Amino acid sequence: MNQPNPVSSTPANGARRRRMLVLGLLVVLALGGYGAWWFVHGRYFESTDDAYVASDLVQITSEVAGTVTALHVDDTQHVERGQVLVELDPADAEVALAGAEAELARTVRSVRGLYSQSAGLRAQIRAREVALQAARGDLQRRLEVAADGGVSAEELQHARDQVAQLEAALATSREDLATNIAQTENTTAEDHPQVLAAAAKVREAALALKRTRISAPVSGVVARRGVQVGQRIAPGAPLMAVVPLANAWVDANFKEVQLVQMRIGQPVELHADLYGRGVRYHGKVAGLGAGSGAAFALLPAQNASGNWIKIVQRVPVRIALDAQELAAHPLRVGLSMTATVDLHDTSGTLVATQVRSGPQQVIASEEHDAAVDQRIAGIIARNGGRAAP
Repeated sequence: MNQPNPVSSTPANGARRRRMLVLGLLVVLALGGYGAWWFVHGRYFESTDDAYVASDLVQITSEVAGTVTALHVDDTQHVERGQVLVELDPADAEVALAGAEAELARTVRSVRGLYSQSAGLRAQIRAREVALQAARGDLQRRLEVAADGGVSAEELQHARDQVAQLEAALATSREDLATNIAQTENTTAEDHPQVLAAAAKVREAALALKRTRISAPVSGVVARRGVQVGQRIAPGAPLMAVVPLANAWVDANFKEVQLVQMRIGQPVELHADLYGRGVRYHGKVAGLGAGSGAAFALLPAQNASGNWIKIVQRVPVRIALDAQELAAHPLRVGLSMTATVDLHDTSGTLVATQVRSGPQQVIASEEHDAAVDQRIAGIIARNGGRAAP
């Protein structure tokens, strides 16, 4: 039976020990290097690939009922703010505007008659005062001769009735004048309440006519177009959406344990799966969500059960992107992103006081309003007895 050679086994064991020693040294160096990297650099950064592009979704709806006569855009098309998207049949609105303008003209003429009526009532009052004074003089003369039998009792009674009738007529005229003055006092034909109400109806009808042309409130890309030519739409019905991709941001879902040192304003480096690692975006933390995604879910989790298992929650963090970088490499809503937050500066706040740099607003209609005001002024001037401006 062969015995192992102790001389040949000793070198093999020595070589194995040296290899294990080298391997252990490499592991220690790797762990030490990683620890040094984490202490100097790694602990100041938090990353996640659970991040997605988001943007406003501006709904386009109609404020008036009507039939679609023209459709100027389609899905995926870029539109500028103020560009006409949809046109409705304006026939009903034009008829309503013509009726409102006719009512304004009639109201101006009616109010103009109120001012003329005041002058006529004053003249009528003066005439009735003269007639009443004459009737009282006649009654006084008859009373003086009635004792001597110069006038009959019937004639004297007629004189008294005449004075009473004239007094009643004078009182009626004075009341009519007071009523007329109450309707016209401290006003002109231009600012009379009835004229202002009729002018408001004209503006309402003009606004309804303007709303038959539906324009884009913001610049962006058309999405979810559901309206068709010839369709009868009701007020408030969604027609399409405009996505302002120039104002897109990123919602990055970080684990709750990653938020300890995260503050508003910290710089963020992002990469999009669409462009790969070659394209780099720079952003800033704009705000932290008010709760985890599970808290705002349609069916929030109920953990009051016996088989509860703790799951690390994620909180959405909004990241504002650089506008120039976004314009150079446009993104689309829902695209995947990788976000790395630099935690060196922790002087920021935990709660955002302002996320938007400015409010999003629809297009002002100052020019249209000025044209309607000029049209109303012309109607009032033509029907108010003076030249139109």
